[in-house]
Amino acid sequence: MADGEEDPGVFSCRSLPSDPRLMATVTNAYLGTRVYRDILHVSGVYNGAAGDTHRADLPSPVSVRMAVPGADSLAETFTLNTRTGTFSHVLQSADYAAIHQLYAHHSLVHLMAFSITIQRSPRTTQPITVQLQTPFVPKSRDLELNQGPDFLGAHYVYGKTLVPEVEGGPCPTVHMLWTPVPPALTLPEQEQERSWEFLTAVAESEEEVKRSYSEGLTLVAAGSLHSSHVHAWAALWQGCCIDLEGPLPLRQALYGCLYYLLSSIPPQGNSGFLFHGISPGGLSNGTQGEDYWGHVFWDQDTWMFPNILLFYPGAARAMLEYRIRTLEGARRNAREQGYEGAKFPWESAATGREVCPEEIYGAQEIHITGDVLMAFEQYYYTTRDQKLFREDGGWKLVGAVAQYWCSRMVWSEQEQCYHIKGVMPPDEYHHQVDNSVYTNAVAQRSLNFAADVARDFLVPVPEEWVEHAQKVKVPFDEERKYHPEYDGYSPGELVKQADVVLLGYPLMHPMSSEVRRNDLEMYEPVTELSGPAMTWSMFAVGWLELKEVQRAQSQLNKCFNNITEPFKVWVENSDGTGAVNFLTGMGGFLQAVLFGYTGFRITRSSLHFNPALPEDINKLEVTGVSYLGNKLKFTITKEEIRIQVTASAQDPLGSPLEAVLQESGQRFPLCEGQSISFPMAAGWIQRSSTENH
Repeated sequence: MADGEEDPGVFSCRSLPSDPRLMATVTNAYLGTRVYRDILHVSGVYNGAAGDTHRADLPSPVSVRMAVPGADSLAETFTLNTRTGTFSHVLQSADYAAIHQLYAHHSLVHLMAFSITIQRSPRTTQPITVQLQTPFVPKSRDLELNQGPDFLGAHYVYGKTLVPEVEGGPCPTVHMLWTPVPPALTLPEQEQERSWEFLTAVAESEEEVKRSYSEGLTLVAAGSLHSSHVHAWAALWQGCCIDLEGPLPLRQALYGCLYYLLSSIPPQGNSGFLFHGISPGGLSNGTQGEDYWGHVFWDQDTWMFPNILLFYPGAARAMLEYRIRTLEGARRNAREQGYEGAKFPWESAATGREVCPEEIYGAQEIHITGDVLMAFEQYYYTTRDQKLFREDGGWKLVGAVAQYWCSRMVWSEQEQCYHIKGVMPPDEYHHQVDNSVYTNAVAQRSLNFAADVARDFLVPVPEEWVEHAQKVKVPFDEERKYHPEYDGYSPGELVKQADVVLLGYPLMHPMSSEVRRNDLEMYEPVTELSGPAMTWSMFAVGWLELKEVQRAQSQLNKCFNNITEPFKVWVENSDGTGAVNFLTGMGGFLQAVLFGYTGFRITRSSLHFNPALPEDINKLEVTGVSYLGNKLKFTITKEEIRIQVTASAQDPLGSPLEAVLQESGQRFPLCEGQSISFPMAAGWIQRSSTENH
């Protein structure tokens, strides 16, 4: 970073936002909280039955605020450092500095920690006292908590949630140990500096919570608790980064989105706990009545997943494993509605049963089932991980989804094709419509993928899969050359959010550029301006595909209305309503850059690229793109594309890659440590056609 240049990954301010919902969050894949909030959440721990199930609130021992009584002229700074996953508060006077650092440990996911450091300046010798204010009371409205004996100086509570999600189902258990927080800390007069460390460990068993707390104490004693966390974040950023030469607000938005999304994924390697997916507001939110109660929607599979897959296929796999674990619940949902196979719930918690408080969405917004399978498809084509499908339950899920779509379609004698009736499309302003174009196209895609996997595994392909895929109606207006949103849609009707525009990306439904343009032109002016934040990024991707970079940029710029200061927390709707820390909007925004500016498209046999950079961006670097076990770095300028293999496939199934240019057919072998470059062009990365180099 050049001198005087602001670091786009560090967000600092002198005062906190007045709305506590807009505070920075510190989370890992297991624990999460909003800074200065008196509760924290644990992955997969829900309380309440069916439509009442919500993330269980646990009292938070890390909600502590520093204050110095009677001090004059104190300078205060609050900083979220996305590079180190650390929130800090600094109180500075002429005589001393007091520094408070808070984080959810990225690799030791059962730990949250904070430290207080007091440093004196040479001009003073007095004792310095900092007060610690904490609202912590070890009680919860969602768990029956019991006090256990202290352990290594830590207090201990444990208990179960009060109401299971399904009748007779389990109530998750939570154990928590924490370092007691005194009302004040004093730096004695003879000392220059001192730090105090406070740990909170949370786990499902007494054994695990004690092991985690002890591990934390060992690292504290070695002076390496925070540095081990910083190291884990550094490794995360090293394997995945998007940076560009362009406007600072755009760079900051990218770092903010990546930080909040990466905070939600399991650490690389064995994380030692079951991952329960990502909800629209992440783990920091989801209390009853807030942020969709911590449920998991298509937001995870359609909006967040592609970004994570591109960089961290292992974390993407954990998201798919969550769906596999909830397959039995999805089968029950289908049976209860009178269909075969598996119907994923519109809102999912721990079991895969429908937990949406309003029945209409669970009954009608069935595109979710195809969205889940699309994530499996992208994963399969990017990794060729057959084990997930053959041994770990993926194939069962694929077959169950195909079966569901076949049973959900009805034959129309009049039109001689299959219809899907009585649904709500992604555009939730309409319901009980027939042949939602998005729903039918995603169903068709599910069936085609299921048949492809069957062929790969040399399993007979059920004829009904092929027939239903070929003959399902995908509404199209021949006269106007555009896709009506559903049977009977009239042009000009208001639309809540991205719907038909998703046919082009991510669905990649076959259509000409003329039709793609018509869909964008038709729906852009009638889409709700204050609708959910991810919408405009999908219009941006569409315009970038057509090389209309200015139109794309004007759509993407609308997203900035949803980014709040100072910590770049997203709100779902531009008027501030809806979910907060809206990871769905962040996921859409990242896709606009990762799949829009680069033109990346994941297909059965290759990773396509076809860049289009807006005028105010001179260079885009995407580091850590994972493809077939290799790691790639793309550097794109207005003139050229440079591709480097930073790590090649370690496993025997991984294969050498080559880049192929679309126009000329020219091939470039991609070897580790070497980079290739060529003038700006469209092309793709594929397995090398000559396997002998």
